[in-house]
Amino acid sequence: MPVADTIDGLMVLSVAGAIYFAPTIVAFVREVSSPWSIVVINALLGWTLIGWVVALAMAVRSKPEPPRMPV
Repeated sequence: MPVADTIDGLMVLSVAGAIYFAPTIVAFVREVSSPWSIVVINALLGWTLIGWVVALAMAVRSKPEPPRMPV
């Protein structure tokens, strides 16, 4: 097996993994309040389209604003 085929296979696997774990990546980048619940949903149910969409929706939902201190 030529090295180019191995490199191509690793590239495809890397891109597919990044797409599959996109909700997890988004959750940690956005610093959501419960990223580990998104990781679990993404890892266990991400193979279904519904589970992946739910995990992505949880990752991109709006974060509540912290309470303001009175002046």
